[in-house]
Amino acid sequence: MARSPVAARSAARRPVPLGPAEITGRSRAHVVEVAEPRCVLQPATAAAFARLRRAAARAGFDLAPVSSFRDFDTQVRIWNEKWAGRRPLYARDGARLVAARLTPAERVRAILAWSAPPGASRHHWGTDLDVYDRAALPPGGRPQLLPEEYQSGGPFAALTDWLSRHMHRHGFFRPYRTFRGGVSPEPWHLSHWPSAGEASRRLRLATLRAAIAGAELEGRDALLKALPGVYRRYVRSVDRPPRR
Repeated sequence: MARSPVAARSAARRPVPLGPAEITGRSRAHVVEVAEPRCVLQPATAAAFARLRRAAARAGFDLAPVSSFRDFDTQVRIWNEKWAGRRPLYARDGARLVAARLTPAERVRAILAWSAPPGASRHHWGTDLDVYDRAALPPGGRPQLLPEEYQSGGPFAALTDWLSRHMHRHGFFRPYRTFRGGVSPEPWHLSHWPSAGEASRRLRLATLRAAIAGAELEGRDALLKALPGVYRRYVRSVDRPPRR
């Protein structure tokens, strides 16, 4: 059952459990459902996002999530579909790739450019969202989460600029603002740093390895072989929140 913003704010005062199952998305004990806009987040993140939405509305934006909490099984499905070529696979420059033409190591790198491995997604934490401006799309339109949508001339360019100037005061930042050798820049991805900091500290390499080793994952051996480097480059190497 989805909770109202009021219920989410009340729940924000309760401690949130963050064990290995929560950090890797195999449990939902740390998140709540919010009715409008529909999303699933940690209580403190839900309350902060409600405040950010109200501020955005005053500036003329209808800030909404494309995705919020994503569980482990969903991340496995995304990974497997990209590995098999059933879901589009893109190079960093946006060029379409053919999965069958790539070696296992190349497929791992191609998927990681835009998708986290199961267990390592920040969306597992309930602290991160992909967002867009509903008011900037025609009825029935859907965001594609492509960089050009959020750049000059794109439908969400104004939102990008507004968030850059105002999101920090509500506790949000972009962990993939710049290219740091791992994940490609994602201007749509926001993280609530007061909640995400604890989750980040608790995600250890051993925790991630155990989650992946027990999953029905295409290319699992190739991913496990590369995992120490993946952990350093794609999990730990992110932009930092602003100093308080």
